[in-house]
Formats: sequence, C-alpha cells, structure tokens
Amino acid sequence: MAYTLGIDIGTFESKGVLVDADGGIVASAAKPHKMIVPQPGWAEHRAKEDWWDDLTFISRRILQESGVDPGEIKALACSAIGPCMLPVDAAGEPLMNAVLYGVDGRAEREVAELTERIGEPVLLERCGNALTSQSVGPKILWLKRNRPEVFAKTARFLTSTSYLVFRLTGAYVIDHYTAANFSPLYVVDRLAWSGELADDIVGLDKLPRLAWSTEIAGKITPQAAASMVPAVTGVPSARPVSSAAWGVMRPAISVLQARRGSLSSATISSASSLLHSSRSTT
Repeated sequence: MAYTLGIDIGTFESKGVLVDADGGIVASAAKPHKMIVPQPGWAEHRAKEDWWDDLTFISRRILQESGVDPGEIKALACSAIGPCMLPVDAAGEPLMNAVLYGVDGRAEREVAELTERIGEPVLLERCGNALTSQSVGPKILWLKRNRPEVFAKTARFLTSTSYLVFRLTGAYVIDHYTAANFSPLYVVDRLAWSGELADDIVGLDKLPRLAWSTEIAGKITPQAAASMVPAVTGVPSARPVSSAAWGVMRPAISVLQARRGSLSSATISSASSLLHSSRSTT
C-alpha cells in the first residue's frame, strides 16, 4: 500500500494527515503553538520549537497511531507560513525568533524609506511587488539597524520553508516564488537575487540558493529521518527533497520519492489539492 503524509505548519497550529492511494484518511494529528507578540505590531515564532519540532512530532504521532511502515510512505508534503525572516548562524541555528509575514509590521519605517528611494513604479516593474509588511527585504534592513549584533552573526537569512528544507537536507535552498517576497532583493525580470535596487541591505551570499520547486534540493539526512519516525521503526532516509514552493497563500515543500525509472512527487498547495507528476530520471 502506498501512502502520502501531508503536514501544514500554520500560525497557531500545525496539522498533519496520512492518506492512502485512494485519498482515504488513515490517520491525522495536530499540535498547537503560539504566535509570540513581544510588543504591539510584532509577531514571531520559534523556528525550531514551532516549525521543526511540530513537523517531527506530527510525523511520529501519525506513524505510531496508524501503524504504517514508514517505507510505505511514498511522499511527504509540508506547507508552512510565509514569507518570514529568520537569521541563522553558520551551523543553521536560529539566532532569534522568526519574524512572521505580513502580520508583523516592525519594518514600517524601512518599507517607507525604501519605497521613497527606489520608487513604487520601479519596484512594481523590477520586483513585481510593492513593498509592504509582507516583504522580507525591509525586515532584514530593520535587523541590521536595530540588532547589529545578530546581523553580524548571521550566515544566512531563511524563511519557514527554506528552514525546513535545511533541517531535512542540510541545504540552503529557496524557490523563486518565495524569493519574490524578499523584495527588493529579488528581481523578476532576471529571476535572480540582486542588489541593484538596494545594495545596503545585505550581501547576496547570505541568501539561499535559488531553485524551482520542481528541482531537487537534496536528500533527507539520516538525522532528519530519525527525528521523524518512532524509534521502533526503520528510518527511511536518503529520499530526495524538492525546493520549497510558496503557494498563493502559503508555502509548501515537496519531499520526492525516487522510484525505479521515474520520480514521483506530491505537493499540497494553498488550495489543499494534491498534485502528482512523473518524469523519467534517465
């Protein structure tokens, strides 16, 4: 029997469901967490505790309750909130709580300054987005100005999906759609990171590698797999993992299962639909 495991990391709760090949629900689990509000207008999550630990807890709980052999799970899809701003050190450890998406307005000053300097018509033409509280670029600039000691220690700036991909594979990767929310650091006319519009925010070497959501970011490490399954079961590591894809309303990552002669994938989109595709790997 083939199964698919889907996990959603939300603002206040994470949820997971295991379905069989016919779409029937085999098991489900949920785990609440809080949105931290240090002061009015700010919104944060703890990346390890609220994102990664939720993912591993739900995975273990579903496998325990269902009794399904992890080797029979052909794909894992995990959606997560975004875009967020998470600085991590050289080991990939979070240096502070993750600054959440548009509900966090701490960079209002930076949004206004960058918009005035660059010009909204240029932003719309080059980035495809106006700068708002949803934009990650101004939040990185806020960090540089207000917490210089954290900024100095930062090796990479991640978001929810790129952090989960890193924990799964050890690779720093972000998909193009999610990167477009890092305005003004991503330009849609070249589909690339760029400092052309604002070279005083951050060095581009501190941003994840760009990839399309259909590309393979890496393989699940034995350490990650061991965290996701009960101790009494086998560890299905070395599975390929695609780069994260941020949907219309929320991001998603796809974990791909390599089959003999083909590669099958499963992605849970923002519309909660499950998409399957196959292509030759030769």
